[in-house]
Amino acid sequence: MAQLSPDWEFVSDSVMGGVSEGSIAEEIVRGCDATVLRGTVSLENNGGFIQMAFDLHEGSADVDVSAWDGIEMDVYGDGGTYDIRLRTAQLTRPWQSFRADFVGEAHWQKVKIPFSSLVSHRVDAVFEPTCLRRIGILAIGRARDACIAVSNIGFYSAN
Repeated sequence: MAQLSPDWEFVSDSVMGGVSEGSIAEEIVRGCDATVLRGTVSLENNGGFIQMAFDLHEGSADVDVSAWDGIEMDVYGDGGTYDIRLRTAQLTRPWQSFRADFVGEAHWQKVKIPFSSLVSHRVDAVFEPTCLRRIGILAIGRARDACIAVSNIGFYSAN
């Protein structure tokens, strides 16, 4: 696994008028150092998400991850479904992404997201691993309290 050391940032639907609230914090969760996203997702004012995300390289430069088969994370959740969203140089609008969902079980688990499983959203394109820029983890789409911890994130090879 190629381990990443992300500089996570919090983003919510307030950037477009929504009222979801949350935060990220560095915490020890069940013995592991982790970054924790927690908050309340609200569908009011056409909102509906909280997110923790990071750029792979300062200045949103492209990163070639074509030597890898996907993303691997160690996560501890609340039993809810979360999205992972990848942004590449192919995307020109903030609502476009390549995405997959996963369940954040209430115990530490390793989640692998193959690049081949990513679904394009609001863009007619196939994920291109040579120009990855940003990775985000979201609680999105339904009103709820959310809490997901990530202790490790990186790229894996199936070989």
